[in-house]
Amino acid sequence: MAHDAESEWLAQTYQPNVRQFTVRAVLAGMAIGAVMCVSNMYVFFRAGWSMGVTVTAAILAFALFRGLHATRLTREPLSALENNTLTTVASGAGYMTGGGNMAAFGALIMIGATQPPIVAMIAWFAVIAALGVFVAIPIKRQLINREALAFPTGTATAETIRTIHAEPAGGRSSGSSQAYALGGAALVTGVIAWFRAAKASWMPFNLPETIHLPFSIAGRKAADWTLSLTTDLLMVGAGALMSFRTAWSLLLGGVLTYAVLAPALLEQGLIAAVNYKSIMAWTVWPGAAMLVSSGLTSFLLDWRSLARTFGGLGAMFGRKQREAPHPIEAVECPAWWFPAGFAVLAPIVIVLMVWLFQIPWWAGLVALPLAVIMGFIAARVTGETDVTPTKAFGPVTQMVFGAITPGNMSGNIMSANVTGGVGLHAADLLTTLKTGWLLGGNPRVQFYAQLFGVVVGAAVIVPAFHLLIDDPAKLGGTEWPAPGAVVWKTVSQACAAGLDSIGPAARMAALAGLLLGIVLALLEKFAPPRAKPFVPSPSGLGLSMVLPGMNVIMMFLGGLAAELLRKIWPELALRFVVPAASGIIAGESLMGVTIIVLKLTGALNA
Repeated sequence: MAHDAESEWLAQTYQPNVRQFTVRAVLAGMAIGAVMCVSNMYVFFRAGWSMGVTVTAAILAFALFRGLHATRLTREPLSALENNTLTTVASGAGYMTGGGNMAAFGALIMIGATQPPIVAMIAWFAVIAALGVFVAIPIKRQLINREALAFPTGTATAETIRTIHAEPAGGRSSGSSQAYALGGAALVTGVIAWFRAAKASWMPFNLPETIHLPFSIAGRKAADWTLSLTTDLLMVGAGALMSFRTAWSLLLGGVLTYAVLAPALLEQGLIAAVNYKSIMAWTVWPGAAMLVSSGLTSFLLDWRSLARTFGGLGAMFGRKQREAPHPIEAVECPAWWFPAGFAVLAPIVIVLMVWLFQIPWWAGLVALPLAVIMGFIAARVTGETDVTPTKAFGPVTQMVFGAITPGNMSGNIMSANVTGGVGLHAADLLTTLKTGWLLGGNPRVQFYAQLFGVVVGAAVIVPAFHLLIDDPAKLGGTEWPAPGAVVWKTVSQACAAGLDSIGPAARMAALAGLLLGIVLALLEKFAPPRAKPFVPSPSGLGLSMVLPGMNVIMMFLGGLAAELLRKIWPELALRFVVPAASGIIAGESLMGVTIIVLKLTGALNA
C-alpha cells in the first residue's frame, strides 16, 4: 500500500526537472524569513501570539518576483517549486520565536539570570532548531507518504502556491490581489503606527495611543483598570487570525479579570495599586494554571495520537527490515542522516547546557532523548490537528527538571526550551514537507532549505531581542506584556519554591484556574458539536489574565470583524482575511521596530 502511494507520487506528482533549489529562492527566503522573524518577535512580546509564516511568505515572494520579472530584473518568473523552497527557508527563520525560544529567553531575563553572550545564544537556538530538523527525517515517510496526515497549514500553503502560480502572467491574478491586500494593510497600519509612536519635536502631530471608555469601575476610570481602546492595530490583526471562539473568550476573560476580579482584589487588600503590573502579578497564577492544565489535558486526551506515534515508529522500523529499497529513497533524506545529525548536535547541546545554564551533564542526557520523543509526538499531533503542543511540552519538562535539579530556575527554563524547540522545528519541517509532497517538490531540497532558515533565524532573533527589549524591566509591563515569558517564569518559580511561596488566596486562585482549565479542555473534547462554539476557550481565558485589558478588547474587535466578513462574504473572507491581517501585523510591527532603531540613533529624540 505504501509502495503504491509512493510510486504513484513519483510517477504523477514529482517534478524532478523544475527549478526549485535556486540561489534566488534561498536568498529571498532568508530575507523574508528574517523580516518575519523580527515581526513575529514583536507580536509575541506584545500579544503572546505568533502569526503564520508560510502563506504570507508565499504571497510576498510571488509579488516580489512578479514585479522583478515585469521590470526585466529577472529573466524567469518564480516557479511554484522555487516558492516552496523559499517558504521553507522563511518558515525555518520566522518560527524561531516559537517552541518556547522567546518564552524561555524572556523568562530567563525576568528571573534575573545572567544573560549568556550573544554569540553563545545564537549557537544555542541554531543547534536546538537544527536538531529538530534532523528529528523529522525518520518519521517523514510514515506520516506524510504512508499515512497522508493532513498537516492543514502545509496543505493550505500548497493550495495557495498552486493557485497564485496558476494564473497567467498578464492581468490581475489571485496572488496579485492578495499581495495588494497585504501591502495595502501594511502601509495603512505602518502610517498609523508612525503618527502614534514617532514622537519628536519636528513631528506635526501625534495620534493618541489610547481612547478612553466613558465609564468608571469601583469609582475609578475604566482606563485605570487597563480597559480602553487603542490605536495599536497589531492586536486587531492578531485577533483576525484567531478563531472567533478564542476572540470572544479573550473579551470575556478580560472583563472578568479587570472589571470584576481586580476591583475585588483591591477592596480586599490583595493588590496595593490599580495598574497592570500589580493586577497581573496576582492574576498570573490562575491564568498560568489554566493555560498549563488545559494544554496538558488536551494533550493527554489525544492519547490515540500518542499510541499512533509509537505504533507508527514500530511499524516503520519493522518495515525497514522487511522491505527492499524503494525508488523514492533516491529523493528522500537518507535514514542515516538522523543518527549522524544527532551524534554531532547532541554533544554540542549538552556542552551549551552545562556552560550557559549550569545544567548537570547527566540532566542533559535525560533532556535529549526526551526532546526526540517529544519531537515525534509533536509532529504527529501537528499533522492531525495543526496545533504543535509546545504549551504542554514546556511545563512538563519544567516540572521534570524542577524535580531532578531543584532550585536551578535557569536550567529548569532552558531544559524545557530544548524539548519545545526540537518539537516545534520537527513539526515545522514536516508541515513544509507536506506542501512539497502535494506540489511534487524534492524532500532533500526542503531539508537543506530548512537548515538555511533556522541558521538565519537564530542569527536574527538574539540581537533583535536586545534591540527591542533594551530594558529587561519592561518585560511584563504594558509596553511588552510578554505573556508567554510570564507564564514560563511563573511555572519555574512554582517548581523552584513551591506554591507555598505565594499567598493563600493566590494558591486558591491557581487551584481554581487549574480545575477550570481541565474542565474546559474536557468540554472542548466531548461537548456536542452544536454546543462547542459556546464553550469558552481556555487559552483565550488564560491569556486574558496576563494581557492588558486594552489588548484583549482590540483582539476581540479584530476577531469580530473577521467573523462578520466570513458570515457576510465568505469567499472574500477566504481570500483576504489572512493576507490583510498579516499585513496589519507586519505594518505595525515593522514600523515599531523602525521607530525603536530611529530612537536609538537619535533621529527621534524630542
